[in-house]
Amino acid sequence: MKNLKFTISYKGTAYNGYQSQPCGNTIQDNIEKVLKLLLNQKVVINGCSRTDAGVHAREYVFNVKYDESLSRIDINGILRGSNALLPDDIAVLSCEEADEGFHARFDSKGKEYFYLFDTSREKGVFTNDLALPYHYEMDIAKMSAAAEIIKGEHDFAAFCRAEAKEHLKTTVRTVYDVRIKQKDNFTLIYVSGSGFLHNMVRIIAGTLIYVNEGKRTLDDVKSAIESGNREKAGITLPPCGLYLNKVFY
Repeated sequence: MKNLKFTISYKGTAYNGYQSQPCGNTIQDNIEKVLKLLLNQKVVINGCSRTDAGVHAREYVFNVKYDESLSRIDINGILRGSNALLPDDIAVLSCEEADEGFHARFDSKGKEYFYLFDTSREKGVFTNDLALPYHYEMDIAKMSAAAEIIKGEHDFAAFCRAEAKEHLKTTVRTVYDVRIKQKDNFTLIYVSGSGFLHNMVRIIAGTLIYVNEGKRTLDDVKSAIESGNREKAGITLPPCGLYLNKVFY
């Protein structure tokens, strides 16, 4: 069996998230369909994480094992063939042979996401579905102070979708960094960590937005972490401005 490591990017607007599910039309479904044709066998890919419907990825990693005796195509052919057959909003950036034991999810050391906000005064017709419109002034100092509270190892129960917590052994996670950058008419909130709970990045960014608007204080952020009370944190932001930026190995 050969094990391949893929790095892809995708625009998630048209899909029901990454992971295969009964309603269909997922990133995983589309890729497995193409690889079945190219590799001449049914395969199941192992993704580095799940992404919600509407979330995008600049770098997403998955691996796939297949029986090379059933396929005559080389790695370059797989890369080129995948890009020829996949929809225009999914692209293979690289394809390489990996160690037999490599697993895209279990070997990951962490991930970095960012939220993209369009802060221009005009309606952004070209950033539809790619950035979240936001027309308030950004108080970067106040938001950065809240970001400092979020960094580190904490119980992030208040930053998780309630239904998802029932199936988890622990809601403790480590956030490596949270930082805010402004460029032209855009603001980006970067969040990196060892792993994330369901909706965790969307709630972290939503909490910083609430702090910016005066709807939450720094004490509220501390209380959210200490108490696990979801009401103390901020809103769950829509998915359209969220990107998986990097996966660390």
